[in-house]
Amino acid sequence: MEYNTLKTRLENNTLTLTLSRPDNLNAFTVEMANELIDFFEKANDNDDIRVIVVTGDGRAFCAGMDLSIAGNVFGLDEDYQPTMEDMHTKLNDPDLITGVRDTGGRVNLAIYNCTKPVIAAINGAAVGIGATMTCAMDIRLASEHARVGFVFNKIGITPEAASTWFLPRIVGVSTALEWCYTGDILKPDVLHNAGFVKGIYPAEKLLEEAYAIAAKIVKHSPVAIALTRQMMYRNAAQEHPVEAHKVDSLAIYYQSLQDGKEGVASFLEKREPTFTQKASEMPPFYPWWKEA
Repeated sequence: MEYNTLKTRLENNTLTLTLSRPDNLNAFTVEMANELIDFFEKANDNDDIRVIVVTGDGRAFCAGMDLSIAGNVFGLDEDYQPTMEDMHTKLNDPDLITGVRDTGGRVNLAIYNCTKPVIAAINGAAVGIGATMTCAMDIRLASEHARVGFVFNKIGITPEAASTWFLPRIVGVSTALEWCYTGDILKPDVLHNAGFVKGIYPAEKLLEEAYAIAAKIVKHSPVAIALTRQMMYRNAAQEHPVEAHKVDSLAIYYQSLQDGKEGVASFLEKREPTFTQKASEMPPFYPWWKEA
């Protein structure tokens, strides 16, 4: 995969995705948004990719939106007067996609819909969209140099990238509101104490820790992992556990026919399993949710 704002490296079924505009602290642009969406959509069909590790090039993870861009820095068309009805009925209209819809939100929806686990290795400043894009990732690790800020209210705008859905689920509503209200730049110990990051690591050990987690994941059935990712996010948002039970039932049923049989056999035979299912070929009930 060749991109202008991203670097990719695949090794041991783990794809390292590096945000790469180092001269601009990897500041986010519409071009980067479109490249990230393209990457995460294509990753679904690439069975060589089992885990994705996201980090930044140089001393920052992502310093937020590039505010030096001429015109509307968010890439939006100011001639529109969009309504909520438009959001309901024209969400995928090309003009609304490019002129109205939040670019960070489109990125996070692509991450949310991805079948591969995503680990954020936050190596430095992660501000604005640099912070909110990590909310859609499954496991976050912080370097000792990490600094995270949900600074939207400071510049007169609101949280984006669907972070009002993701962030309260990670740290709770009260903490999410405090972080957004104040716009404070949060140090690693604050992030760790709130459960936003798994741990704090020396800069030179950050990717090593991310790869160690990835190595544990790639041993397992890629379809079971993909289903688990989507089940966890989507079932947790349902109003009643019976909705989770419906999905669980189908997932267990179909997994018991293939990789589940191999997993049980390998356990009984005291050997490593050889899983053959592919995440590019999901069970027939997938996706079970209705998209907008």
